[in-house]
Order: sequence, then structure tokens, then C-alpha cells
Amino acid sequence: YKWNFNTDRIKFLLYRHSRSQAVVSEVLGDDFTGVLVSDFYAAYNVYLGFHQRCWVHYLRDVKKLKELFPKDLRLRRWTREIYQLYLEAKEWVGPDHNLAKGLQEQLRITKQREFETKLKNICEPWVIQEVPMATLSARAIKFLPEMFTFIRFEGVASDNNSAERSVRHDVISRKISGGTRSPKGSETKSILSSLFGTWKLQRL
Repeated sequence: YKWNFNTDRIKFLLYRHSRSQAVVSEVLGDDFTGVLVSDFYAAYNVYLGFHQRCWVHYLRDVKKLKELFPKDLRLRRWTREIYQLYLEAKEWVGPDHNLAKGLQEQLRITKQREFETKLKNICEPWVIQEVPMATLSARAIKFLPEMFTFIRFEGVASDNNSAERSVRHDVISRKISGGTRSPKGSETKSILSSLFGTWKLQRL
């Protein structure tokens, strides 16, 4: 499996025979104190620090659900409310930078809680009902503290698109070539991809 971790300055592509949370622990270790941005794959749950779940993945599943039940009016209304809330969160420009840092941080935390409450109010009524959006509503409630972390921390993305774009070339290359056919070859290719990917991000 190819595991890709990246920031705006570093790409780290890892070749492992496992998709377990042990790989996440191996990469992040005990010293990572940043915000982990990921999809909803369970292996990432091992990280107990600040976490942002990918809204693009969530909205993609919302769209698929809407396409499966195009005539469900309640689902259509729920979908519209989810999209509108996300757009509202994305459009929030943050606190006035002239304010004291501590006050800015407090305002961000307050705003994060406001969006969490709104999402909870949208989803909670459907969790225990036999409706198409029950599962996705439950997912939002389960990961509620990790849905609006991008509001709390300036510069944190609401999705993991950068990581997916970063690994796309490697995935396409593997499909074309059929892989390297050896563990050593896969490890070497991952190391080279990490180096060249990092240099590209740093415009070197």
C-alpha cells in the first residue's frame, strides 16, 4: 500500500504491507503536535490530537446518496442544509487580526462550536430514523469535534485534496507499470517520489 503524508512543504510517500493504524502511529510518532487532515478511514482514529476530517469526502458521499434517492424530499432538504452550512463555514473570514492573539483564538473556538451545534441540529433528528441520510448523519455526529477544526486554526484546510493530488501521479504510474514487482523496488520508488515531490513543493 502507498501511504502519502504531506504539508505544503514536504511530501512523504511510504510503502507498507499494511493499512492498519500502526502505520499512522509510525509516521506521526509521539512528537507530532499539528493538525491531521484526513478522510474518515478508521486507521486515522489512532491519532488523538487535533484532527480535521475531509469535507470533500463527506460531500461526495452526500451527493451519491442524493443520486440514489432523487425523489426523497426530506433527503433533498437535508442535503441542501449540509451544503449551505459548509459554504457558510468556508466563507467565514476569521476574527479581526488587529485583536489580541488570545481573543482571536477564543473567537475561533466559539465559532467552531457554533458550526458544530448547527451541524448537530441538522443531523441528529435523522440518526435513529429509517431514512437514507441516517448513516451519514451518524457519521457527522460521531466526528463532530473534527468537522470544523479548520475554523479554529488559520491555514488548516477543510479537505485532504492536497494529499490526494500529491499521490495521484504515483497511483497512475503504478496502474500503468503494474508496480515494481519487488519490495526493494517499491521502497526505492517511494523514497524517490518523496524527494522529488518535496523538491517540487519547495520549487527546487
